Amino acid sequence: MTPAARPERPPGAAIVLAALAGVFFVAPLVGLLWRVRWADLGREMYSQDVRQALALSLFSSLAATATSAALGIPLAWVLARARFPGQRLLRALTTLPMVLPPVVGGVALLAAFGPTGVVGQWLERWFGLTLPFTIAGVVMAQTFVAMPFLVITAEAAFRRSDRRLEEAARTLGASRSVVFRRVTLPLVSPSLVAGAVLCWARAIGEFGATVTFAGNFPGRTQTIPLKVYLLLETRPQAAIALSLVLLAVSLSVLVGMRSRWWTPA
Repeated sequence: MTPAARPERPPGAAIVLAALAGVFFVAPLVGLLWRVRWADLGREMYSQDVRQALALSLFSSLAATATSAALGIPLAWVLARARFPGQRLLRALTTLPMVLPPVVGGVALLAAFGPTGVVGQWLERWFGLTLPFTIAGVVMAQTFVAMPFLVITAEAAFRRSDRRLEEAARTLGASRSVVFRRVTLPLVSPSLVAGAVLCWARAIGEFGATVTFAGNFPGRTQTIPLKVYLLLETRPQAAIALSLVLLAVSLSVLVGMRSRWWTPA
């Protein structure tokens, strides 16, 4: 085990700039806490429209995370272990939603899976399946923007894992599927969990692709971020309360991940 590096004394300019950066990130949290009316917080949170948005966000974000895991983990394994033509292009397309404006992602989903889209028209014609402006559309939009976080984390884990253990299991007669389930997955499980949590946190906060592809229909496709946007016009205190909930969830996730998976040895 390598010895821990001794802490350094940073120069004064670095301290000042770091303090300014800290204030920049802390100030929005302080602003929310300053503006919230704690006496009305319970009433705002237990209103029917807010509870519907919360329930839908929890359901859709968990469904998007499960979908991302089912599709993203095999994709990450292929990107990490296989070699094939177009691999770099596939990796670039996989990570594209991370840098693509979410509204543009929603437009792209409409072009692909809308009623007249290249795929959507056949889904509707053959199966009578319509994805836009439905709960399934919400899950699809969230999966589109959140899955890259899981894929990138999982691919890095598959690349770093000790393949000698897998080869040893193969020499003992284990099949590929058994090696993957009993050796590979346990080796990378901490990274997979971290990637899934990041994926879920991104999905529950998704706005642009969701409102473009699934719309903003109360009780049907209206998630927490969409509800916050509307409440800013009519009930700003409720918008602040919901924003505080999202902020608390995100902060709890990041603190938990930092203490469990990101702490240096």
